[in-house]
Amino acid sequence: MKKHVLAFLCCVQFAFLSGIVGLSDLRAENFELLTRSRAETKKESGRFHTLTKKQSWDAQKTAVIVCDMWDLHHCLNATRRGAEMAPRMNDILIEARKRGAIVIHAPSSCMKFYEKHPARLRALKVAPSTKLPEDIGKWCYKIPSEEQGTYPIDQSDGGEDDDPEEHAKWAEKLKKMGRNPRAPWKRQTELLAIEDQDYISDNGEEIWSIMEKRGIENVIMVGVHTNMCVLGRPFGLRQMSKNGKNVVLVRDMTDTMYNPGRRPFVSHFTGTDLIVEHIEKWVCPTVTSDQILGGETFRFKNDKRPHLVIVMAEREYKTNETLPKFAAEHLGHAFTVSVVHANVDERNDLPGIEVLNDADIALISVRRRVLPKDQMAVVRKFIESGKPVVGVRTANHAFSLRGKKPPENFDAWETWDADIFGGNYTGHHGKGPEVAIAMAKGADQHPVLSGVDLKKLKGFGSLYLCKPLAESATGLLTGTIPGKDTEPVAWVANTKWGGRSFYTSIADPKDFDQPTQNRLLKNALFWAAGLEIDK
Repeated sequence: MKKHVLAFLCCVQFAFLSGIVGLSDLRAENFELLTRSRAETKKESGRFHTLTKKQSWDAQKTAVIVCDMWDLHHCLNATRRGAEMAPRMNDILIEARKRGAIVIHAPSSCMKFYEKHPARLRALKVAPSTKLPEDIGKWCYKIPSEEQGTYPIDQSDGGEDDDPEEHAKWAEKLKKMGRNPRAPWKRQTELLAIEDQDYISDNGEEIWSIMEKRGIENVIMVGVHTNMCVLGRPFGLRQMSKNGKNVVLVRDMTDTMYNPGRRPFVSHFTGTDLIVEHIEKWVCPTVTSDQILGGETFRFKNDKRPHLVIVMAEREYKTNETLPKFAAEHLGHAFTVSVVHANVDERNDLPGIEVLNDADIALISVRRRVLPKDQMAVVRKFIESGKPVVGVRTANHAFSLRGKKPPENFDAWETWDADIFGGNYTGHHGKGPEVAIAMAKGADQHPVLSGVDLKKLKGFGSLYLCKPLAESATGLLTGTIPGKDTEPVAWVANTKWGGRSFYTSIADPKDFDQPTQNRLLKNALFWAAGLEIDK
């Protein structure tokens, strides 16, 4: 009889708990993450592979730290962007709690507002750790690994990107609200719910003690601002990384204080990309919100940049140096830029090529490589989706072995030139004479040639043999050397799958020293991506 009563009571208790919190809330789940980091292609090369790694984190050993998501900010645009991403960030916190992770809210300088909040009182009740890392209570400006790199942006002006007139009005509004225009925050944004089971603290020693008490090994960081508080706070990425926590930044749940009027003179959003890249190289990996929530990654509504992926795998023309430099100088306002370098130890390997899955446009500089079948499948998927492609120099024989059979489990693409560019590459003349460049017949109104001064353009590389072009191709520029037939050196076409394509053989290292060549390639990328070309 007692056994039956006990069983009945257990069933009642189970049903009661299930009705209150739901079965899913009682089941701890791991975080299945695909972390992204950067590794040098070769020691001291200054070039990096973008690498991903699958990791499974025990949710009950994981903390989500929310950094400085204040209610108001002295920068109006920063306030707007914080409010824009907060709803999705709140969804992350809800999901984290369901899986059994803890949430630590860290709105710096706002503890007075929360002095009676249960989550703040919970934090204060935690006994201080007897094993606090050295300087865990202090701001961290740099960790040793960062000494190897160069900080990518100038934030010496504080990073405000407001329109000056609008900023002045915002400062006046803050004054009328009784707020300090330079530090108007008093609490965390109300768009992020703080549950009693959470913790509130802006103190590095308190937060470390909380994590030690709860057995936290893993930290997921969200919040602002990436280049300041997220990196440097006593509970920020640097402190977590150098003191042995497995830490990741959710790179689409952050924002940077960067003014496009300062070095490197790129868009605000590219400034954030550059800081994320710095973090992935020297501090810790990153993830995206969809890995926790599903759906799409978050993107600010004003971030309209198409995603350009530059793929480089050739040794003759040093485009692994010239193209990243070109992109840094000319594309930072208009594009999100990712780069893929060949494996220096295995020529037929492109680590990180899966980034093409998220690309809107590709810039190809590859010479006679075959790829593992899974990598070539990524390339084919991109091309066959009808997305635009720009190719330079050896790109017209990127994946051709001149008809030779590739090694087992590798794929070539012998018809690449015709399929993508409408070209007919058969070889090249010897290196030596400069190539005289002229406009092709009827090409004077094509937008790719807008602002291209042909009087200041010549070809320093050998003249490629590319004719005849397909009927669907439109020649833009021709090249001539003494005693030889004229050849096309730049043209546009449509790929076999309908995407726009552009090709030019003008991509010798010395060619990139010519502003006109840079203008030509920039125009081509804008045209292919459907962006308006500067006059």
